[in-house]
Amino acid sequence: MLNLLSRKSESKNSVKRISPDEAKKRLDANEPIVLLDVREKAEYANQHIPNSINLPLSQIQTVAEFLPDKNATIFVYCLSGGRSQNAASQLVKMGYQNIYNLGGISGWKYGTVSGSH
Repeated sequence: MLNLLSRKSESKNSVKRISPDEAKKRLDANEPIVLLDVREKAEYANQHIPNSINLPLSQIQTVAEFLPDKNATIFVYCLSGGRSQNAASQLVKMGYQNIYNLGGISGWKYGTVSGSH
């Protein structure tokens, strides 16, 4: 019982991993998901997943300025997964509850766009 309780609280307050396939299904279902790209602005302008928001890892502490809802579902990605894991861990420490590390755009096979918005 204690193990179940600790596992439940751990899963709520920890970074969860999500595969590109599962992320695509959830995005296509029009769930209210924030897709957060934590690469640098030039990388984002070159190629990103449609409807994502760019917030470089170096600026992750400012996330509450545009995303005050700590219960929002957030999928975080970068190029290969390192920066997204770092950013996701920081988001959890800031009190965000539903953080998923999508990993890198290099594993995203569903099409990307370029330009900044």
